[in-house]
Amino acid sequence: MTKKLLLGDEAIALGAIHAGLSGVYAYPGTPSTEITEFIQGNILAKERGIHSRWSTNEKTAMEAALGMSFMGKRALVCMKHVGLNVCADPFVNSGMTGVNGGVIVLVADDPSMHSSQDEQDSRFYGKFAMIPTFEPSNQQEAYDMMAVAFAYSESIKLPVLMRVTTRMAHSRAVVECADEPRQQNELNYDAVAANWVLLPANARRRNDVVTAQQAQLEEDAANSTYNIYIEGHDKSLGILASGIGFNYVNECFPGGSPFPILKISQYPLPKKLVRRLMDECQQVLIVEEGQPFIEDMVRGVADLKNIHGKLDGTLPRTGELNPDHVKKALAQLSIINYQLSINDGFAPCEDVVPRPPALCQGCGHRDVYAALNEVLKEYDNPRVFGDIGCYTLGFLPPFRAIHSCVDMGASITMAKGAADAGQWPAVAIIGDSTFTHSGMTGLLDAINENADITVIISDNLTTGMTGGQDSAGTNKFEAICRGLGLSDEHLKVVVPLPKNMPEITQTIRDEINYHGTSVIIPRRECMQTLQRHLKQKKAQK
Repeated sequence: MTKKLLLGDEAIALGAIHAGLSGVYAYPGTPSTEITEFIQGNILAKERGIHSRWSTNEKTAMEAALGMSFMGKRALVCMKHVGLNVCADPFVNSGMTGVNGGVIVLVADDPSMHSSQDEQDSRFYGKFAMIPTFEPSNQQEAYDMMAVAFAYSESIKLPVLMRVTTRMAHSRAVVECADEPRQQNELNYDAVAANWVLLPANARRRNDVVTAQQAQLEEDAANSTYNIYIEGHDKSLGILASGIGFNYVNECFPGGSPFPILKISQYPLPKKLVRRLMDECQQVLIVEEGQPFIEDMVRGVADLKNIHGKLDGTLPRTGELNPDHVKKALAQLSIINYQLSINDGFAPCEDVVPRPPALCQGCGHRDVYAALNEVLKEYDNPRVFGDIGCYTLGFLPPFRAIHSCVDMGASITMAKGAADAGQWPAVAIIGDSTFTHSGMTGLLDAINENADITVIISDNLTTGMTGGQDSAGTNKFEAICRGLGLSDEHLKVVVPLPKNMPEITQTIRDEINYHGTSVIIPRRECMQTLQRHLKQKKAQK
């Protein structure tokens, strides 16, 4: 075994490579991005020819992974929690098709919404799709689980969902890694077409099969080495802790817990182990990161007075958990004496000047918003529909330029809906990577009806928000717009620089005054990637 200091994301990536991975499919999204980036830079992955190019979105990533699985190879799909919504169609249906080569769908949830729109808990998707879910409690488990989950996926012929959270993804620990990685699967033709063609007759048969598997999956979870019942001599309290919540509980008892602890890291929820904890202990504290997923299920079969967690306010319902939250909950239950630190550890330090997020100095998005704001002063009640990316910061001072940001691709379709309602002017602003991710279909709808909207595709030649990954549509946007049916007359490209402000403002004004669908593409490279590229060129000299 070799010891390495790894982020949780890096442990997942290396575990997948060592487990015989043949391809990773992903769209960048914090806190999952580093998994694919690690594989892209790993020497062994390059030697083995492991596929690691970014996908256009999470749906195409999931479908490509299923194609690799169909041919017998092992595939990993990575995304953040809201990306699971994008690929929900193939993800849920993958429970019906099953797999040939193992498939792991790695989803990184983001409690406290550090870089997200919501606190969605992906464990609900695993239950909904009737597939097993793994939830590592530390980096070592994250590494080890990859091999176990791939093998389990192939043995039960189902994909496996693996759920981590921000702290797991972005914290480091020493991980013991295998010295002899497993070889990749050989190509095979064992996939049964009748399982993969979801005509109603086939789907009904597969639904019966997968439903019948659920009892075995729960039994497997009860016997899993990752679901552990730890004895304790004091039965006045039992603690059920899942995933990283188990780490937080351990931090409260550095000398070992006197209370029984049930650690959960594999689902379906093993009711047999839960009943044992409930039967042995007078009351139970449920510690889980995210929504009260386990607590909801446990409360359905137990005495409500004896269960404590997020639903009764013992633990906070929103935001990230931490050891202080768990200590406070134990103190509230009169289990331990816990002196809260000053301000409960969460008050802002008076000596630190707040630094709200802002667009980088010299960013092309700044010039776009400056020009847009200048033009929109000429109109009554203009509305600008924004999207997901760096340019969402245009909502903040000094620009205050956008009025909505709902999900990836929503800018164009919301602008169209507003125009359908009679709003004018209706402007959509969307980034280059977001446009190819999920904006193209909305533009097609607009073009088909010649909706009275102006679409700005702010092209910085990269996926800037997540660190400068390749963008699927780079240098293709004019061709894409023409292919969707947009006329050249109302497809304009500008360079967002202060010296070009007269040209940009006139272009925006002209296209707003055109009562139909038009597209403006301000194009200038992201300042961050530009600096990296200049350094690389300098180093090569």
